[in-house]
Amino acid sequence: MNPLPAVSLPRTQSSAGSVGNAAPISTTASPTSVKGKRSRKESSSASEQDGYEGSIGDKRRQPGVKRACNECRQQKLRCDVVTDPVYTTCTRCQRLNLECKIESNFKRVGKRSKNAEMEREIVELRRRLQQASPPSNGPTIKASLSTSASPTISKLPAHMDQYMGSEEAVASLMDLRSGLEGGSFLRSPNAQLLLTRRIGDIVLTHDRVQELFQHFFTFYHPFVPFLDPARTPDEYYQSSPLLFWVIVSVATRRYDPSLLASLAGPLSELLWKTLAEVPQNYIVVKALCIFCTWPLPISSTSSDPTFMLAGLMMQIAMQIGLHRPSHAQDFSKFKVELREEELRDRVRTWATCNAVTQRVATGYGQPPSTFYDWTLAPLGSHEPSFRLSDDVYGRLLIETFSNKITKALYSNRLDPVGLVSDRERSVHTTFLAREYEDLEQKLQLDGPFANGVPPSEDPNTLAVSAVYLRAANLHLRLSAFFESPSSIDYHIDLFALWHSTTSFLEAAFSINTAMGNVLVYSTNYILQMIIAAGFSLLKLMNSFFASHVDIEYGRNLFTRTIQAIRSISVFTNDLPNRLAEVLAQLWRSSGAGSRRSIATNESSDSSLQLKVKCRMSMSLVFDSVWRWREEFQAQGRGNLESALKNPTNPDSAVESSATSIADNSLAPSALLGGTLTPSDGFGGESNYEVFDPLNWMLDGLVDLPYDLSMGTDMEVPGST
Repeated sequence: MNPLPAVSLPRTQSSAGSVGNAAPISTTASPTSVKGKRSRKESSSASEQDGYEGSIGDKRRQPGVKRACNECRQQKLRCDVVTDPVYTTCTRCQRLNLECKIESNFKRVGKRSKNAEMEREIVELRRRLQQASPPSNGPTIKASLSTSASPTISKLPAHMDQYMGSEEAVASLMDLRSGLEGGSFLRSPNAQLLLTRRIGDIVLTHDRVQELFQHFFTFYHPFVPFLDPARTPDEYYQSSPLLFWVIVSVATRRYDPSLLASLAGPLSELLWKTLAEVPQNYIVVKALCIFCTWPLPISSTSSDPTFMLAGLMMQIAMQIGLHRPSHAQDFSKFKVELREEELRDRVRTWATCNAVTQRVATGYGQPPSTFYDWTLAPLGSHEPSFRLSDDVYGRLLIETFSNKITKALYSNRLDPVGLVSDRERSVHTTFLAREYEDLEQKLQLDGPFANGVPPSEDPNTLAVSAVYLRAANLHLRLSAFFESPSSIDYHIDLFALWHSTTSFLEAAFSINTAMGNVLVYSTNYILQMIIAAGFSLLKLMNSFFASHVDIEYGRNLFTRTIQAIRSISVFTNDLPNRLAEVLAQLWRSSGAGSRRSIATNESSDSSLQLKVKCRMSMSLVFDSVWRWREEFQAQGRGNLESALKNPTNPDSAVESSATSIADNSLAPSALLGGTLTPSDGFGGESNYEVFDPLNWMLDGLVDLPYDLSMGTDMEVPGST
């Protein structure tokens, strides 16, 4: 019996696979039809694998549809990754800090098999946990885990069991391995998910993060009050992980220094990784403002990137149009519509960015890269969106004044080191002193700041503003060390320097007594100015000028200065502690403030003159460190590593063992060598110097940990 012939209905349209096509009906499966179905099926699979949407029979891909990344394909989610012309990470991967990439051979992993494997590991780990004794002993748990049959989980990540319960840490390992929300959740022994934040091997629970944020906004934020304390830590993390971890790292300086030491490496890695991204978000500018205000502790300025980061901060701010907040559209290829609060936040961030950059430049003795434009001018206060709060506006006025000092006294294009002549310096100093008095009166009497904004509710900001104001005056008066002893106003300027030094130190110490132990939370800039004030006291009390002031008061104030610097220090061998020891040793060796010192300096001489003149008002600090190196190297002593274990007492008449024993066997590099001790969590190369920008002056004395472009035979003008 012959088979029936194949019968098929005619197509309604000529385009195969389009909407409305009638499927062919056949009583036999012809080879041609099977091959066609297989081709269409393979084409559909290939199209689905490539991450494109569209009907199965389309011969061309839909224009504008983008290929999905591996992470979004794994979760079967819509992806907005851009591959052409420049690869741009999708929104989900950027939010969850995932690696956004596209691989042609990527295949989705079944969740059922992974969950089954995790359940088996949970049962095994809980069995091992019960065998361990005691269960809460972190090292014991680590030892038991190291014998686990799973090769992927050999031990707990570093510091995990330190900041959470051991049982929670063990039970959470599987969640870390599964990559649940990029490690943002951990599982407790009772199978509850705990919200955490992770950076590197550091895992912080939600409660610990809340405590650190509260600590930051209570003690640190009054020094740079531009963030919103009402926002939650989660909101800060969603806006910028870098800002979140910078806040955490600053809060740990006094709250948990060991955690700060552990955060240093991962935070630095996150910082440079974030800065490498283009374009940037203006929230990164906020993170840099905090980071430049409280840099990570160091023992050597050669590894200090603060001044460089301040310049990057200003460049990023202007690249994204932060200096033109009302015209943000001109700096973006996307449509930008800012609400009034967003506009106000941008203006506040731009003002803080300039203030922080100015402080960094002043503290490091470098020219500032600030940009005080119309946005920050008083005229901007007439527009509601451009009005700054009293504390932010007051700090901005102070740093604008500091910028005037730098330009007037240290920006002479006709001088090799930028100094103005003695006559011009006298005129500029007179006018700047009057402007300082006007600024002081304005900040104290006009409610307290005349900017049309209600007074700040935080009384701490007023005391901090007073310290910043006195620091600006000290920045002005330190120029007296550049004057010639034969100048007419020489003695008057020295008295003004003495007054500005003592008033700044008293203002800094007063915030320590009026609001509790607040000085230990002070910024790097305040620390730098306290160090400069200490060297100023050392110079003045070891010269003819000491006979014109209260000697006992000067000696007492110097002792308090040493104590203040050491209290601000975070680690035993960090830079503040080392400089405090240098100050104490110089004070002891010179006999500053003693009758012998006054008798040998009865008349004006050149003892107050500086050899280092290229670092503006901070030249005094660099010059004093240079003299310390020359003096203590010649005497065969000055080992800071030993001295820090037995700090020098500047009031003692008998030298301590750390400074009295001459060790001629010490190599020159040992006189200033050493980094933060390994116990402090900061490893690094040895032979770092206490103040490395001076290395180029004493080339060849130490084995530097970095290369110099200058020749070894370079001579410094004015050196001996």
